[in-house]
Amino acid sequence: MTRALKTVRPATVRAWVDGWVVSRNAPTPVREPWGLRVDVGLPGHVVRHVVPAPTPATLRHLTALPSAPGTWLKLCAPYEEVAPWLPRPWDVQEPEFMMTASLDPAPRTRGLTGATAAARAGVVAPDGYTLAVTTRAGVTVARLLTAAGEMAARGQMAIAGTTAVVDQVETAPHHRRRGLGTIVMGALTATAAAGGATDGVLVATPAGRSLYETLGWAVHTPMTAAVLTS
Repeated sequence: MTRALKTVRPATVRAWVDGWVVSRNAPTPVREPWGLRVDVGLPGHVVRHVVPAPTPATLRHLTALPSAPGTWLKLCAPYEEVAPWLPRPWDVQEPEFMMTASLDPAPRTRGLTGATAAARAGVVAPDGYTLAVTTRAGVTVARLLTAAGEMAARGQMAIAGTTAVVDQVETAPHHRRRGLGTIVMGALTATAAAGGATDGVLVATPAGRSLYETLGWAVHTPMTAAVLTS
């Protein structure tokens, strides 16, 4: 269980976790010998263990701990490398991918915020939609709204140091294949660059990976998520 781990940078994983907890209003991560623990405290998501370099010994330890249903493992390795060490009732989820990108320094947007930064970077809503970008408590949210005020697409971002952590990007089913995800990503990264971020990190589903690769993001490591169901 070493092939996928050679390029995993612990600092990248830490930045992702630091930004994720801001984005989700979760408690500060706790360092553990195996990585980071976040005591999320939500039904179905009680705690998550983020493991940058999973080994059989680490997984045997984590899966043997007294744990409540809703305990999650986020493992920086592909499924085939960790599956043998995830006994029932750990339920493995669909594949995920930690992805990174360098952000355009965009000096013309430096110090600007929200939709102003996005517009200066050339990010505009398509006909029939309005782009709204707001920041509160360190979390920037970009929304594309229809004329009736319906949420067509959205995403959010928090900055950890100089890293923008993109989170919860989604497009409503009947608004897909119109380039709205690209607009949301452009608004978020323009705002991040204006705020001084130099790089970005996110965790994508297989469908999201396809979008992000067209925007210049690259896979940093495959990820496997598993949750204790009972």
